[in-house]
Amino acid sequence: QVQLAESGGGSVLPGQSLRLSCAVTGRGRNAMGWLRQAPGKAPEGIASLFTGGSGGTWYADSVKGRFRISENSAKNEFYLQMNELRPEDTGMYYCVADVKASNTFISLVTSFRDRGQGTQVTVSS
Repeated sequence: QVQLAESGGGSVLPGQSLRLSCAVTGRGRNAMGWLRQAPGKAPEGIASLFTGGSGGTWYADSVKGRFRISENSAKNEFYLQMNELRPEDTGMYYCVADVKASNTFISLVTSFRDRGQGTQVTVSS
């Protein structure tokens, strides 16, 4: 069984950066990602990474060019570097993981089987 634990959330000013980390206990997942949920809104998948075969990354349009997902397989961790943060980025951020046959459906982040407890990100002036 895989367990995920996020860290790195906090409160920042617009334009600042944060780096979220996800520590993974257990192995066997080749797709990892991040989703967020703002109060009163549905979960939104924002980034994912496929480490199998041909690899691949996916980003939601709302974060493309500002956020970057990466991983450190030696530490069994993955990350979300968030730059140029905006008030609309505020929400609870969750790391997720799954097993995928290919990178075809890695955009379906909200359906990944494993999910952490979440870390709050608040962007406000």
